[in-house]
Amino acid sequence: MGLLRDGRCPLTAVATPDRTRSRGVAPTRGLRRPRRYRRILLYVALLAGSVPTLLPFVWLVRSALMQDSQMFVSPPEWIPAPFQWSNFSEALTTQPFGRYFLNTLVIAVISVIGTVLTCSVAAFSFSRLRWRGRDVVFALLLSGVMLPYAVTLIPTFVMWQELGALDTIVPLTVPSWFAGAGGGVFNIFLLRQFFLTIPFELDEAAYIDGASPWRVFWTIVMPLSKPAIIVVTIFTFIGTWNDFLGPLLYLQDEENYTLSLGLASFQSMYLTQWGYLMAASAAVIAPIVALFFFLQRYFIEGVTLTGIKN
Repeated sequence: MGLLRDGRCPLTAVATPDRTRSRGVAPTRGLRRPRRYRRILLYVALLAGSVPTLLPFVWLVRSALMQDSQMFVSPPEWIPAPFQWSNFSEALTTQPFGRYFLNTLVIAVISVIGTVLTCSVAAFSFSRLRWRGRDVVFALLLSGVMLPYAVTLIPTFVMWQELGALDTIVPLTVPSWFAGAGGGVFNIFLLRQFFLTIPFELDEAAYIDGASPWRVFWTIVMPLSKPAIIVVTIFTFIGTWNDFLGPLLYLQDEENYTLSLGLASFQSMYLTQWGYLMAASAAVIAPIVALFFFLQRYFIEGVTLTGIKN
């Protein structure tokens, strides 16, 4: 009696089927189906959760491309017919939005640079250096979060008035260069928690080689903290870009207006021109959407890894 190609006897092959194949194929197919169903349910849930978030933005864009008579039709029309692209050109040329954009960009860039530098230095001191009273000072710094902004509003305004800094960008940019001001406490806390995830052995090896704390900060900690730095950058840029109360208090000349003030004055002037108002609003928030779109990977990574210690 001859043998089969795999070396088994024909009688043995019939009596003992290949259990490896029967055991291997069936469970794999059985596991793939639940995973596929779970993934489909996850996508459906994410899609359903994104609808309430995207609906206001979609409504804004469709209204910016419509005539006023189409916006409030019942049932609502979602596709403009025809597309009113002239709403953007008319809205952006009626007022000097180019000047407002430049003013806002200058304030945002200066604030971002100051916040990132000072908050990262403070966070490095609270997380990587050892000095007497460090934890006490950090606790006192965190207690500043509980202080309402309205409490310091009038004294701060009087201070800038005495310094002759009203109607300038100084009150809107200088506080960002002091880590504890302008929401910097939260940024310090976020960066400190991220810095703690970096192994301390890297610092010790650098100190053995003769590096100073400043060199450790610039060459080791900062390059490894790119996700957290980008998160602070996004938070600061969005907060400065959307700030309305600060420019309303300190800016008086229309040449110094930011986009938020320009949009508010545009609304008061053209209250019934809904197409122009929606187009201007869409143009104002477009840079924020683009910024988050390009940096969302770093944003999610920085928020996720913050506080996870190796």
